[in-house]
Amino acid sequence: MSIEKIQFDQNGLVPAIVQDAASKEVLTLAYMNKESLQKSLETRETWFYSRSRQELWHKGATSGNTQQIVDMRYDCDSDAIVVLVVPAGPACHKGDYSCFSDSLFEDQAVRTNPTRFAILDELEQVIAQREAEMPEGAYTTYLFEKGVDKILKKVGEEAGEVIIAAKNRDPEELKWEVSDLLYHLLVLLREQKLPLDDVLAVLEERHKK
Repeated sequence: MSIEKIQFDQNGLVPAIVQDAASKEVLTLAYMNKESLQKSLETRETWFYSRSRQELWHKGATSGNTQQIVDMRYDCDSDAIVVLVVPAGPACHKGDYSCFSDSLFEDQAVRTNPTRFAILDELEQVIAQREAEMPEGAYTTYLFEKGVDKILKKVGEEAGEVIIAAKNRDPEELKWEVSDLLYHLLVLLREQKLPLDDVLAVLEERHKK
């Protein structure tokens, strides 16, 4: 990526939209100047320019909630950047997974992508949020705390339950067991930092063949 291609504004800044590379959730909007952009490219972690303090700041330097950069893309006018990251914790200073946690709509449902499989996208984002915030008492938090061995054990257990339900020709039980398996697979993908989009891309490629 060549910094010379970026069109900075009159204050020498460019907006940087930070997005979770796996869940695709928008985490925050910050600003970069030429120096912070260069540092971001060199260190593969996000650096920004604080307009209020008028200084550079390294995301996570004090909190530990760093953001590992996967890719950086600029728009067609070269005056905005999307930074795809693997977050090590919450993006928001309030401890929230994303700075964009409040909706202008009273009915939260209007934010949902109205497609047949929208729940998978929503669930992937919720799991990412749980990993970042680790709320006490949440089952997903428990799985992440126990680690990959526990997650793999649950995937194996749920796969076995799916087999039993199918062998018993029990559609009511099968739908519940398949939903449990899908959930634990999404947790596993998050633990492995593998986006669901990558899995879907493989399916699409196989379908084309």
